[in-house]
Amino acid sequence: MFAVDPTLHWANPNNISMIPPRPWPKFPPGFPDAQILVPLVTHLHGGETPSVSDGHPDAWFTAGIIRGEAFETSLYTYPNMQQPTTLWYHDHALGITRLNVYAGLAGFYLLRDPNNPFENPNSSILPSGEFEIPLAIQDRTFKCDGSLFFDKVGINPTIHPYWTPEFFGNTIMVNGKVWPNLNIEPRHYRFRILNGSNARFYNLKFSNGQSFIQIGTDGGFLPSPVTLTSLLIAPGERADVLVDFSSLSPGTSIILENDANTPYPDGDPPDPETVGQIMQFTVRDQEPVYPPELPETLNTIPKLTPTAPTRTLTLNEVMGPDGPVIVLLNGQKWDAPISETPKVGATEDWELVNLTGDTHPIHLHLVQFQVLNRQIFDVERYINDWTLVNGTPPLKNPTVTLPVTGYLQGQPVSPDPNEMGWKDTVRANPGEVTRIRVRYAPQDANPAITLPGVNLYPFDPTRGPGYVWHCHILDHEDNEMMRPLKLLP
Repeated sequence: MFAVDPTLHWANPNNISMIPPRPWPKFPPGFPDAQILVPLVTHLHGGETPSVSDGHPDAWFTAGIIRGEAFETSLYTYPNMQQPTTLWYHDHALGITRLNVYAGLAGFYLLRDPNNPFENPNSSILPSGEFEIPLAIQDRTFKCDGSLFFDKVGINPTIHPYWTPEFFGNTIMVNGKVWPNLNIEPRHYRFRILNGSNARFYNLKFSNGQSFIQIGTDGGFLPSPVTLTSLLIAPGERADVLVDFSSLSPGTSIILENDANTPYPDGDPPDPETVGQIMQFTVRDQEPVYPPELPETLNTIPKLTPTAPTRTLTLNEVMGPDGPVIVLLNGQKWDAPISETPKVGATEDWELVNLTGDTHPIHLHLVQFQVLNRQIFDVERYINDWTLVNGTPPLKNPTVTLPVTGYLQGQPVSPDPNEMGWKDTVRANPGEVTRIRVRYAPQDANPAITLPGVNLYPFDPTRGPGYVWHCHILDHEDNEMMRPLKLLP
């Protein structure tokens, strides 16, 4: 359907050259040997999963017998032993994820725990059944015949003929429908919101200005309910929210709006007549049902203590004549030597030092982590000194760590109240150091017995091809903004 760019490092099932002979063809037809077969591999985003079932980017396979170098099996096992939450699954094949997800290979995976008082089907605290609705928000562009359009001319076409740094559609789709209307009763609803877009951020708010309550995030319930009037959500993030429509008159229609810039945060504002609107809610003529009072405590999030040294990791961008040509983590490509090798059971602080102009949603596989804080720093001076130490990226050799301490400015800023729970995707803002605390153990592991070298997972996470961490702007992920993560015993 879409232009596969073989100049990127990708799955490449037909083993064609990454520098095909010129002249490079326009798409269509593009490169015939790159268009078929279609490699894919499923990743359960946010899942505590053995690496052989995690959807490793090199574990792809095709409908035929061609398999990636990390392939072991296409029969996956998901233990489902973590806290109840809104997970989702999507394709993760190397260098082609943006195309496969855009084509539709993504969906919800709602994990429930009947022993949790809020998940018990007999509980009336949270809406359930028809009043609990997942909302997958994605932007798309359609051709006149209704088929999907995706960019087919790169911004630096002499380097990458088809790749662009971000795809932004001109329509909004919710659960596969463009700008839908939902007829609602005058009562409270539970919405499981997913930003399933390739690159677009959303800042969601209601047209009537009403507030709503967030009760959960990527990894499960928040410690306490958080009342909001707007919700910023990056690609890959999820939010579990309650909305009370009981005070609205029958026939009232309100619109869920979006005012996030693209690219985020300093790009163009959305057109309020198109991508500034997400969906509409219309109130039926029924007697209102008023929501029960929420408890003050929803979840207990343990206080973690680091048991390993801090990792300082950079987010880099290499510019070409007309914009980025490659985006990197720690200045390195996907196939550079593995540098993130934590011990199973260890607890580490990660400092994500953003040297680019965009906010990047950074996602770690296997774990749910805690956001510690964000702090601004002297970007220009850090880049100059980092380059003196390491050279100009992309780098083939292991990166020399440059501590960010001497470049910090001001005081650390605590995470937003709705980031205080378990997270697997965090927004790393430009000009800031984003700190997260990562524990390589199950969510519910007892901190007192969680030690480096002690495996508390119901599987061996050191076995298999390993895990990855990456930017969840899929266009960035597909052009090297992804690195392997291998756990050690």
